[in-house]
Amino acid sequence: MSKALPIAVAVILGGAALVPVYYATQNPAAQTSKAPQNATAVAKISYALGYEVAHQTPPELDINSFITGVRDGHARTEPAYDEKQLQEAYEQFQKDMQQKQVDTAKQTQSSNDTFLTENAKKAGVKTTASGLQYVVTQEGKGKSPKADSVVKVHYSGKLVDGTVFDSSIERGEPIEFPLNQVIPGWTEGLQLMKEGGKATFYIPSQLGYGEQGVPGTIPANSTLIFDVELIQVK
Repeated sequence: MSKALPIAVAVILGGAALVPVYYATQNPAAQTSKAPQNATAVAKISYALGYEVAHQTPPELDINSFITGVRDGHARTEPAYDEKQLQEAYEQFQKDMQQKQVDTAKQTQSSNDTFLTENAKKAGVKTTASGLQYVVTQEGKGKSPKADSVVKVHYSGKLVDGTVFDSSIERGEPIEFPLNQVIPGWTEGLQLMKEGGKATFYIPSQLGYGEQGVPGTIPANSTLIFDVELIQVK
C-alpha cells in the first residue's frame, strides 16, 4: 500500500496544472473557514500543514473524503481502498481532467469565434489577412517598427470576458522587447503602428497562445485583447 501514496500525490499535483483557474470559484472545496487566532502552537502548525498540502491539489478535490483520509492516516488505521482500486481511480481522474480540458477548449473556441465575428462588424475595426483585428485609437507620427525591431510599449491584455491577465500600465513601467520574440499577433500588429500611436488588438488564438494557452492564466484557444501604446522604436 505504501507504493500507492506517491502515485496519488504525483497524479493529483500533476493534474492540478490541467485545471483552469476559474474552476476554483465554482467548487465548494474552494470555500474556507476562519481559523481561530488564539489557537495553540500545535493547532497552528497542524493548520499550516493541512493548508500547504490542500493548496497544491486541484479544485475538484472532494474535501470530505480528503479529511477522512487524513483522519484515517493519522489514526494509523487500515486504508479504505487497496492499491488496485486507487490506481484505477487515478487513471479515471486523469481521463476526466483531460476531457474537461478538451470540453473547455472547445467552448472557449466557439465563444471566441463568435466574439471575433461580431467584433469585425463594428465601426473602425479592421481585419488583416491573418485574422488579426485592430482599431487605431490614436494616430502616431513617428516611425513604424519592422519585424526585427526592438520596441518600447505600454499595454494591457485581457480576455474577451474582461479578465486582465497582464498589464505594464498597472505595473507603472513600459516594457522593451524584440518584435520577433513575441506572439505573431504582436509582431504583426505593432508593425501597423507608428511611434506615439495607440491601438487595440483583437488577436485570435492562432496568432496568440493557441491550443496550449498559458496554464493558470490564459485558457486554450483564447482570443486576446490588447490596448497598446507604441512609445518608441529602437
